Amino acid sequence: MTKTTFGKTGLSVAALGFGCAPASYLKTERVAAAAMLNRMLDLGVNLIDTAASYPGSEAFLGEFLAHRRGQFTLVSKCGQKEAGLPGEAWSAGLITAQVERSLELLKTDTIDVMLLHSCSHEVLTKGEALEALVAARDAGKIKFVGYSGDNETAAYAAGLEDVAVIETSVNIVDQRNIDIVLPVCVQNNVGVIAKRPVANAAWKDLAQMQGLYKSYAKVYTERFAKIGLKLEDFGFTGEPNAAWAEIALRFTLAQPGVHCAIVGTTNVKNFEANVAVERKGGLVPGAVRKLRQAFIQADSKGEWMGLT
Repeated sequence: MTKTTFGKTGLSVAALGFGCAPASYLKTERVAAAAMLNRMLDLGVNLIDTAASYPGSEAFLGEFLAHRRGQFTLVSKCGQKEAGLPGEAWSAGLITAQVERSLELLKTDTIDVMLLHSCSHEVLTKGEALEALVAARDAGKIKFVGYSGDNETAAYAAGLEDVAVIETSVNIVDQRNIDIVLPVCVQNNVGVIAKRPVANAAWKDLAQMQGLYKSYAKVYTERFAKIGLKLEDFGFTGEPNAAWAEIALRFTLAQPGVHCAIVGTTNVKNFEANVAVERKGGLVPGAVRKLRQAFIQADSKGEWMGLT
């Protein structure tokens, strides 16, 4: 799998990573889920993204992947209020407690990247949350500090000296961060993780969407319908779901500044299909331009901001 230097972190990451946000996979047979994750590492994926607020995710990774800890870049997120932990949301006390708990659950001595999990611009400018992560970095508990979010707040974060990584939405129906966030990341050599690169399968019937992602899927499905592009516009043939998934992933991978696109799935065959798509590389410039122009035309008032 294609690997690149992850901005100023200096880490080497594959273009395709795994996102643990769809925690529903933990409700499946645990041994089967663990086998999927190990297969993913065998395929060359070496960035795994999780969060303190994803129920059971950190503990699951610690239980089943701790023996392969040296083979992947571990990214987690913190800051949102959680029951049972001291401190208010974005406070130094809560963030410090979450870092300590994450280390314990993940069974690791250090976390490669810890991101503030979509806090507001006000929280960032106040400084307490970021300072707590910087203190954890200086203590050796995490290696790099970052921010997960979108729009002007993510762009602001990307310009901060201590921020080494940004995770932000980049896909065919969520393109605003391409103009707002990615240029600042490139300018400051910030590592970029693109979330939702396959746009929550916005081309599918909304009735097929379930659980955690349904709110995102509704917006994305509506945008996709308004954009109005067809597979034949890109010369793609074959099964529509697979074709659109390929177009979407390769569009995200083609964006300047994106180092790794994270895909979450509970199905090893689906992930193997994504790996095969990644090996084709980004979409050709003409197809990227067509998708960019269609997005701009459909959002003529500039109201489609990145979905945090």
